Order: sequence, then C-alpha cells, then structure tokens
Amino acid sequence: MSDQSFASRPTLEAVAARAGVSRATASRVVNGSEGVRAPLAERVRQAVDELGYVPNQAARTLVTRRNDAIAVVVAEPETRFFADPFFAQQVRGISRELTARDNQLVLLLTEGTADYARVGRYLAGGHVDGALIFSLHDDDSLPALARRAGVPTVIGGLAWSDGETLYVDCDNRGGARDAVRHLLGLGRRRIAHIAGPLDQTASVDRLDGFRDVLPDADPRLIAKGDFTPEGGAAAMAELLERFPDLDAVFAASDVMASGALRVLRTSGRRVPEDVAVVGFDDIVSVAEWTDPPLTTIRQDIEEMGRMMARLLLRRVAPLPDAEADAAPLAPIVTPTQLVVRASA
Repeated sequence: MSDQSFASRPTLEAVAARAGVSRATASRVVNGSEGVRAPLAERVRQAVDELGYVPNQAARTLVTRRNDAIAVVVAEPETRFFADPFFAQQVRGISRELTARDNQLVLLLTEGTADYARVGRYLAGGHVDGALIFSLHDDDSLPALARRAGVPTVIGGLAWSDGETLYVDCDNRGGARDAVRHLLGLGRRRIAHIAGPLDQTASVDRLDGFRDVLPDADPRLIAKGDFTPEGGAAAMAELLERFPDLDAVFAASDVMASGALRVLRTSGRRVPEDVAVVGFDDIVSVAEWTDPPLTTIRQDIEEMGRMMARLLLRRVAPLPDAEADAAPLAPIVTPTQLVVRASA
C-alpha cells in the first residue's frame, strides 16, 4: 500500500504556479540565490508559506553545494559527554547559533582513537559543510583528519594551532592567576591545586597560572584529577593526606571542586573557615548548588559555543556584505571573571 502523505507534498512547480513565476525563479528564491527582484521574491516566499513547501535537501545540495549541516566532534566517550554539564552548555550555544542560520547539528562522539577512522570517513563523505571539534588531547589526530577530508574546521581550545585553523578558547592561565590571587588575598598561605588531565591544554594553562602566582609552591601541593567529581574527590583526599594543614584549594573545574568539597566535609574540615575552595567554569548547575556555593572563575561556555559556530559559518557560508561582521576571521580568546560565593 502506497503512502499518500508523500504524494500530497507540494512541489516547486506548485510554488512557481502559485507565485506566478517560472520554476527557475522559484528555485533561485528557495535556494537563497541572488538576482531575483524583491517583489517576485516576496511572492515566492508567500507561496512557500501558503503551500507548506519544504525543499528537497538532496536537490538543494546540488544547487547550493552545501548540506546546511555541521558536525560537532567531541573527543570524549559517551559516558563523559553526557555526565559533564560543560558539554551541554557548549553544545547548546552551538545549536542555537546553527538553528538561527537554518543549519543542522550532527553530533559525533568518540570512544577512543579506534573511532577516528569512522569520523574521518564521515567527514570525507560530503555529509557536512564543516566541523566543530573540542575536548582534544595531546597529539590528537582529529584536526588532521578533518583537514585531509577537506572540511573547514574550528577548534574549541588551543590544543591545535597551525596558523590557519580557527579556534575559540578562554584565558585559562589568566583566570587561574585570578583564582590563586583571590585566595592569597584572603590570607591563605598553604594553597593546593587540583589539576585537570595534563594531556589537555586547558589543564596545563590553569596549572601554569597557579605556578605563575606561587612559583615556589611545593610540587606535592599539586594533585592530578580528571574533570570528574570522583577525580576531584580522589585528588582532595590525596592532598589532605600529604598536607593535613592546607588552608585553600584551587580546582581546575567546578565539577572537580564539587568532589573536593564532599571530601572536605566528610573529613571534618569547614569550608571556608578551615579550607577555602575555588573552582573554574562557573557552571551554575554545579557552582550554585554545592554546599557551600562555589567561588569560581567564570568562562562563558555557551557563548564560546556560539562563537565557534559563528566563525565556522562565516567560513563555509559567508553572509552578504551588508550583513557580514566587519571583524576578520581570526582565533578568539575570551576573558574570564572571578565570581565570589561562600566557599572562598
């Protein structure tokens, strides 16, 4: 039995007939081409609305040479991606910007380097117009795969910079310096640091910011976490065992800080009276709901996602001159801000 819903779909010919124009004129308007007088273009758009016409994407791709789809490639397994609110905020920003430009988001997650060949094949297959890649680790080959596939790319973070690839990041090092200076300003003198994975540049930059302010700090005051609550808790327990009298902790993420707060509470330390705690990110769903609420370094995660999408769309589908952003295409590093709450 045939599906009658497809037989009744309005065609481009029907749009042209309703608007009183040729099929070629209707096609140019529907595909966003120039050269159609404004009154005719308005009649075509009105006919599209009245008939509920939806362009055939395959046919539109042949005309525009674009898929109106962008791949978001995250170099993390599903368990990490769906558990960490950082990714939700960044993808929300990306999605909002793509939606505003009528582009689809295609999410590609990797469980490990074994998945990279699959991602590379997909990018090379002509399914998307560009790729947004983030959460890269040292020697990550994803940007190189995208380049070999001929796909324009924007990177989240400074993990890859070849002088041509665009990226968006925050001032990780400067934010870390602000966190440690704030703790010093509170009179804290034995300040520890819970670092993120040191195969990621954000973690290294935040550790460097810590060392900028405390160059003579005992190396044992630094413990490595993994951007998870469990990693933060394990690092905090390790630090307390080494230095029971430490009086402050700067954690490289809010999520790790939440794990550290839990360990401090169970060990009988009062926050901030005995130990002051500062995080990094200002993820509201974490920072405002810890006990006590978390002092942290804010980076605008959602806006950074929008910036990544905006840069990529300017590269793959430039706006008309009248609408184009006057700023040249260039990497973006956004400022951070200290947000003081009850934990420090």
